[in-house]
Amino acid sequence: MPDELSELQERAESGAHEHNLAPVTVTMSILAVLVAAVSLLGHRAHTEEIVLQTKATDQWAFYQAKDIRRRAYEVFLDQLSIFTVQNAEQAQKAREKYSKQVERYTEEQKEIQADAKKEEAEMATEQRRADRFDLGEVLLEAGLVICSITLLTRKRMFWYCGTVLGVLGVAAGVAGFLIH
Repeated sequence: MPDELSELQERAESGAHEHNLAPVTVTMSILAVLVAAVSLLGHRAHTEEIVLQTKATDQWAFYQAKDIRRRAYEVFLDQLSIFTVQNAEQAQKAREKYSKQVERYTEEQKEIQADAKKEEAEMATEQRRADRFDLGEVLLEAGLVICSITLLTRKRMFWYCGTVLGVLGVAAGVAGFLIH
């Protein structure tokens, strides 16, 4: 592998002196910059995806905590209606108090659930965006490698194919920005 890289570097240097290969080396430089940019965008999109997943998970954990509390109050209310109590007035006050708590937790759970689903939807969008950036990165890298074959073989067909792959990679990267 190191010998191949050295040979490729030598060919690139000699390509700089051959004017008919100048467009190939310029294309390779542009593709290398684009690979770096799209790769960075992909990494950032994946990081945002993880952050959103964590937020959604936190919301679902909060939802579950509220559900446990609500169910505990419901069990207590069931017990009040089954067991005989010494002070009916106190039992009625407790029943009213915990019935309100059950209602409050039920309403809060609806809001928490909506927030969790919103976070999940944003995460899915970010995941699709990251996938486009990843596809763009792969296509740009393939284009760069295929363009470099031109320096080894002196056949411009590889430059054309690499350029086409590079254009497709840019299109995939741009598609990542269009996903909302």
